Amino acid sequence: MRKTHLAVIIPFLLAACSSPQAPTQSSTDASFEAQLQQQLLDAKPGSVIEIPAGHYHLQRGLSLRTDGVTIKGAGKDQTVLSFKGQVVGPEGLLVNANDFTIENLALEDTKGDALKINQGKNITIRGVRVEWTGGPKTTNGAYGLYPVKTQNVLIEDSVVIGASDAGIYVGQSDNIVVRRNHAEYNVAGIEIENSVNADVYDNTTTNNTGGILVFNMPNLSQAGHSSRVFKNKVFGNNTDNFAAKGAAVASVPRGAGVVVNSNDKVEIFDNDIADNQSVNIIISSYFSTNYYNKRGVAAEYNPYPKGIFIYDNRFKGGGDSPDGFKLKALKTAVYGINGRFPDILWDGYVNEKTLVNGLPPDGERFCVQNGDVGVINADGPHDYKNPSTDTKPYQCTLPKLPPVVLDPEPKA
Repeated sequence: MRKTHLAVIIPFLLAACSSPQAPTQSSTDASFEAQLQQQLLDAKPGSVIEIPAGHYHLQRGLSLRTDGVTIKGAGKDQTVLSFKGQVVGPEGLLVNANDFTIENLALEDTKGDALKINQGKNITIRGVRVEWTGGPKTTNGAYGLYPVKTQNVLIEDSVVIGASDAGIYVGQSDNIVVRRNHAEYNVAGIEIENSVNADVYDNTTTNNTGGILVFNMPNLSQAGHSSRVFKNKVFGNNTDNFAAKGAAVASVPRGAGVVVNSNDKVEIFDNDIADNQSVNIIISSYFSTNYYNKRGVAAEYNPYPKGIFIYDNRFKGGGDSPDGFKLKALKTAVYGINGRFPDILWDGYVNEKTLVNGLPPDGERFCVQNGDVGVINADGPHDYKNPSTDTKPYQCTLPKLPPVVLDPEPKA
């Protein structure tokens, strides 16, 4: 294995880089930036690029196109790459490569996405912190950790704060494990979109607009299905939505815990979900998003969620202060001014052409096995005029999905 150390040869580098002065780039920072980018350009398969502890200011985005490279810092609070004042490149780090590992460092205040990995296989993101240090703002970068069109992806033990779209986002990908992460003050804490075979577990999402999202959007390269969301702590996701106008997540109501939109075969189980002021769990179709693509929707796109199984979760609070006029009016009409939504809200959209005796086919049903937890069918198709609180339609079970197995298993 080829190992290269990003040596710091100027003694006062750390002191200079950690200065609280305005983020103008010193010659020392420029030397560091040029050296790091050169190492990324010169990297060979098996290279390990080690970045020592320090707070480094960069003005240009970095890129990597070589397979089999590891970028390693001294810790997510010790090795900090700050892009505050970035003038070139939308991303902090853009990777187009396979067998890539990044661990134990931080990316701060990127102009756009912090870490984007495009069309790679065998991706490991471990112990990485992404943060926009000025708090939640629409001008923050959209995505924190952002693998798209990837396969065999592991994201673990990482922290993302302040993304104006999704903190941890995996899109149009296959075979995914997202575990033991912390997502806070993002619009979406964790989002799995148009992806297949995803396990999302042991994460904490709090103070986001929405905690964990499993979405299927139209006009993308593949449809998503088969996600398991389990053993997570999803609480107090009540931050006002600060997404850019027109973004898909701009439709996520403040106070949403777990949201499934137009996705299939999703299991939500063994989670602690609490105090999300709109609803703890929302199951919805594309028709409820208020997000309409200018190109229209591809004919093969299925906007209805199918095969959703919710069981054995622990709920507390929430549903008492929903976001938006329609949800507020619905809550008041059904439960009174001082009432609250039940823990699960379904927007009520269903493909009536597929119904058998008024219900979807067995494998496409929406099933709840969660004690006496309530469900409201909001009757979205009729503008919320005839909501139902009858839980009998959801008293069913579905075959459980198998665990995701990463192959090859990432090295510790």
